[in-house]
Amino acid sequence: MSIDVKKTIRILKKHLAKTQLPSVSQVAEETADPFRILVSTIISLRTKDQVTMEASGRLFDVIKTPADLARLTHKRIERLIYPAGFYKTKAKTLKKIAGILIDKYDSAVPDTEEQLLSLPGVGRKTANLVLNLGFGIQAVCVDTHVHRVSNRLGWVKSKKPEETERQLMEILPGKEWIAINELLVQFGQTVCRPVGPKCDACPVFLYCKRVGVEKK
Repeated sequence: MSIDVKKTIRILKKHLAKTQLPSVSQVAEETADPFRILVSTIISLRTKDQVTMEASGRLFDVIKTPADLARLTHKRIERLIYPAGFYKTKAKTLKKIAGILIDKYDSAVPDTEEQLLSLPGVGRKTANLVLNLGFGIQAVCVDTHVHRVSNRLGWVKSKKPEETERQLMEILPGKEWIAINELLVQFGQTVCRPVGPKCDACPVFLYCKRVGVEKK
């Protein structure tokens, strides 16, 4: 890991120490339950954090286990997680996942990437986040923020999240794999935004290559 990357991570950790964690990380802080982490991650896809927290909270007031989720109708799940993005599709996905967990995994969430990726609606981001937060297994979780910010910083040069994941694994020590998602998500939501990044308020301006950022 280069000196600049080390400094950037150290500065961001200090700068963001009091910033609210991403929604799924908040769920993980409240409970280390892989099932809740999996469910809230599914709900969080293309959904703002506040909506995710509220929708997950309503659902968790009603369910505790895959069996509880499997017993709910699609319509009931839809009502509970609305207005999460694509809530109708997510309701069907969640019910399917509950059935698979019951039938194939004795109601437990699997702890391998291959098994998680076999679940409907679960991609690499979701699988790695569940491994990270649910099981403490080192994996680099790349969402839109991590992909955008790591490219802007000049840490990686990639077109797809899968490429970003691979390149980050090459430059970051394993001890940073879990933390880097929360760090860059927080930074991407508050400072290094998709449109109108706050470069004038950036704590790591000196270490950022600002790839793709138009000069004002």
